[in-house]
This record gives sequence, structure tokens and C-alpha cells, in this order.
Amino acid sequence: MSIADRRPARHNLPAAFAGGAIIGTLGGLIGLGGAEFRLPLLIGPFRFAALEAVILNKAMSLVVVATALPFRAGTVPFGEIAAHWPILANLLAGSLAGAWAGAGWATRLKSETLYKVIAALLVVIASVLVFGHDASASRPLLDGPAQMAAGVIAGFGIGVVASLMGVAGGELLIPTLVLLFGADVKLAGSLSLAISLPTMLVGFARYSRDQSFAVLGRTRGFLFVMAAGSIAGTFVGGMLLGLIPSGVLLPGLALILLVSAAKIWRHK
Repeated sequence: MSIADRRPARHNLPAAFAGGAIIGTLGGLIGLGGAEFRLPLLIGPFRFAALEAVILNKAMSLVVVATALPFRAGTVPFGEIAAHWPILANLLAGSLAGAWAGAGWATRLKSETLYKVIAALLVVIASVLVFGHDASASRPLLDGPAQMAAGVIAGFGIGVVASLMGVAGGELLIPTLVLLFGADVKLAGSLSLAISLPTMLVGFARYSRDQSFAVLGRTRGFLFVMAAGSIAGTFVGGMLLGLIPSGVLLPGLALILLVSAAKIWRHK
């Protein structure tokens, strides 16, 4: 497919806003930024190459996360987040290193390999979405040095996944915070955002050294319009939260990710 064939899809701004809004709504319904749903859309209908799609997805994820954190401040104040700085420091110690490593690996992978890595990670996220999202706060699984070591290891893995896919990583961070540290799910959501923001910035800085980073300049209008749609959709999804039972919603969204994974695996 030539560059000329790709250009009309990329410059369809109404479709970019609509796609961002729909995906943002899905993300808002389950407490995520929707990046895992946005990535297949960028690779499929909008026809971006794998690495360009990851970089664009990360840029839009940054916007969503940066706005979601203050939106949640009324429920989870910044002071409460700061009071849990040991947890933040523990996971960030791993996630920042993982984000840098993951971005470096992504820029060195062949496009065909990156498509398959992304497809496999979508399957993992679909599984976590179904089996890990309804975890409830309880006693931490570990404590002391064992908990700290597990936090660094988990953070590193989440940082790698976030960089490889351009996602915020909340679908992995929230179950980790709830199960490993015993955090309340609402607090875990805000702690996840506080960890995701610097983690994505590190990955973004690493991607800026690759020539594919220029896609942000070439598609500035597309980026702004789709990011605006994503934010609007996330807000709407949050308002609709509770109207659709999780028992119906989560398996349906997981199925969407599995179908997307199959399409991306076969993508040329």
C-alpha cells in the first residue's frame, strides 16, 4: 500500500473524532483511557504502520491520563495519592526502566514482528480485563522486602508493555495495586494514573530518538482531533458507568480485543 493510499484515511478528521469518542467511551466505562482499543483502529482503518501507531497512541494516552488525574481529584484527592508515595516509588522504580527498555526494543523490531508482539499483548490484556478487573481490596499478597522486589519486577513488565503498545498500562497496574498492595480500587485507579504519567513520558522520550517520531508533526491535526474525541468519550463513558453490567461489558470488550489481535497478527 502506497503513502498516497494511506493519506485519505489519516486526514478524515470527523472519523478521527468519532473513533476517538467511541473508544474513549469504552475506556471510560471500565476506568481506562481506551488506548488498547485505539491502537487496532490506528493500525487498521487509519492505516498507520505499527511503530507510528504506537507513537500516536502514546501521545493520545498522555493527553487522556493527564486530564483524567485532575478529573478524579474530587473523589481521590491529590493528598491521598501523595500519602501513598512508597507504593508509587516502588512501582516507578521498575516501570521507568521498563518503559525505556520497551521503547528501545520497539524501535529495533521489524514491523512484522512488532505486529505479532502487539497482537499477543492484546490477548494478555483481554485476559486481565476479564479476570483481574473485578479484584477487590484485601490484605496484600506480600509484605516487606518481598513486596518491594515484586513491585519492581511487576513495574518493569508493565512499563515494557506500556511502551510497546503506547498504552497507559492501567489495565495491568490496577490489579497489581489491588492484589499486591491491597489498595482500594478507586485509590488504585488514581495511583495507576500517577504511575502511568511519568512512565509514558520516559517511553515518549526514548521514542523521540527514532525517525518514526516525526509522525506527530505530519499528523498534528489528526492527533489533536482524535485526542479531543478520546477525552470527550472518556467523560461520557464515566457518566454511563453503572448502566451496563460488568458481567456483560467486560467479556464483550475482551472479545473486541481478541478480534483486533487476530487482525493485527495477520496484518501486512
